[in-house]
Amino acid sequence: MGNKKTTALSGAVLAAAMLALSACSGGGGGATGEVAAPPSDPKEVSGEIKVLTQRTDLAQNGTLEKYAAEFNKVYPKVKVTFDGITDYEGEVKIRMNTKAYGDVLFIPGAVAKNDYPKFFAPLGTTAELAKYRFSDKAEVDGKVYGIAQFGTANGFVYNRKVWQQAGVTEWPKTPDEFLAGLKAIKDKTGATPYYTNFKDGWPLVQWTSNLGVVGCDAQASNALAGAVSPWKAGSELNTTDGLLYDIVKQGLSEKDPSTTNWEASKTLLGEGKIATMMLGSWSITQMQDAAKKAGGSAADIGFMPFPVQKGGEHCAALVSDYQQAVSVHSKNKPAARAWVDWFTEKSGFAEKEGVVSAVKSAPMPATLKEFVDNDVRLFDRSETKTAAVNDIDEASEIGLNKQDYRQKLIDTARGAAKGTREDFFADLDKRWDEAAKTVGS
Repeated sequence: MGNKKTTALSGAVLAAAMLALSACSGGGGGATGEVAAPPSDPKEVSGEIKVLTQRTDLAQNGTLEKYAAEFNKVYPKVKVTFDGITDYEGEVKIRMNTKAYGDVLFIPGAVAKNDYPKFFAPLGTTAELAKYRFSDKAEVDGKVYGIAQFGTANGFVYNRKVWQQAGVTEWPKTPDEFLAGLKAIKDKTGATPYYTNFKDGWPLVQWTSNLGVVGCDAQASNALAGAVSPWKAGSELNTTDGLLYDIVKQGLSEKDPSTTNWEASKTLLGEGKIATMMLGSWSITQMQDAAKKAGGSAADIGFMPFPVQKGGEHCAALVSDYQQAVSVHSKNKPAARAWVDWFTEKSGFAEKEGVVSAVKSAPMPATLKEFVDNDVRLFDRSETKTAAVNDIDEASEIGLNKQDYRQKLIDTARGAAKGTREDFFADLDKRWDEAAKTVGS
């Protein structure tokens, strides 16, 4: 995985880490219960800490060292080193079989939520960390074990000039209006209306981040914890996955999905050869850079919410990226916690990256200005029943945060696999409901 792709996965994995399918069985336990509390006097905090990161690009180009230098202006006695890991999920899962997995790390998706106390030091109670978004995602028995690196909104990143060339100047309010817009792009421009990124696969997981947008429902993810037929008519997943099916079925995506390329797609969108892709708002700055390199401007890139409205409003869920945690085995917990707090609140990282700060009081980033200006309702999606949803998802072998079932959905829509949309969703519902009964949810 290259650095740029690693950068992208920072956003892509924010969903995958939520509904991970396997539990870490490592022997790195031995929880002490010692709270990694915020230090009271920065000048008294000392020691060396190692920070694990999947952002190999920032580790290699000196960016993280610059952040460490700023950190040292406040905490002069703490030495921070970084370990950039390309296959973050795979490598860290192995390391967690030992006690040596850094002082600060992102919680891997492979760690079951109920196992957090075995591997990570509690950062405080739910009430103590209430100033942060997404804290419920890392809460176990009233204690919080991780603070989100940042959050992101989901939507369609698009080339504004291509959509305008097709005569579409307002955001579609329904799936049918969206499909009509893509058809106009196909008929009136030379651009590919929609690009699935089928071959790389992980961008298809981004569709799961739309949970909640249809009903403007912060509890939509939690509502999956049971035999609820998640793909039944009118449901969140039926609407969102149904739109993906219809895009492909109507010939509005690339001709051969098996040849897509993530890195190339950024350039193609920037050049206007692709009109639209479903991604998190983390991707906006990358697409703006691609547009500028193609001779255009950042203003060529827009970001639109999913084409449904509730009470006359578009909605978008804010979801957590990786959660920063402190190893239960860290010998310098005060220094590790100091880094987590400083990076979250004082580093300016979220603002620079154009993502949503984990600090609730922070303003929305400039990348979401269109959402704010157009009164898109942004809501933090609750993840309190993540463990139960994980169990059902694993038992059903569907994989809400794997690419496989949506690749099969696309193959069905384009005729490369047999079946209809209705049959496909009915099979998913059957598998989900049977699994829910099996695991006793």
